[in-house]
Amino acid sequence: MAWTSILAIYILMWSMVAFLLLPFGVRTADEAGVRKIEGQADSAPANFRGGRLALRATVIAAVLTAVYVANWEYGWIDVRDLDVFGRLIGRPAA
Repeated sequence: MAWTSILAIYILMWSMVAFLLLPFGVRTADEAGVRKIEGQADSAPANFRGGRLALRATVIAAVLTAVYVANWEYGWIDVRDLDVFGRLIGRPAA
């Protein structure tokens, strides 16, 4: 697999993981016991830490990308293993 493909997969994994991690560990101002600023939405995060989120997303995306590339190289899981309907996708039913 070319390094550019691995980089593209890593960027996609990082984006997906970052969006999946966004709601975890975030508390509103009411939950944190912090005074709200005038005009602030009730659901606005009071303790958003973008650096921590980026670090976690980087580590998790690196692991997921490594597993994906290893599966690509060694073929642990193939399309035939994902055949849940009893026929391969793209082939007409017999």
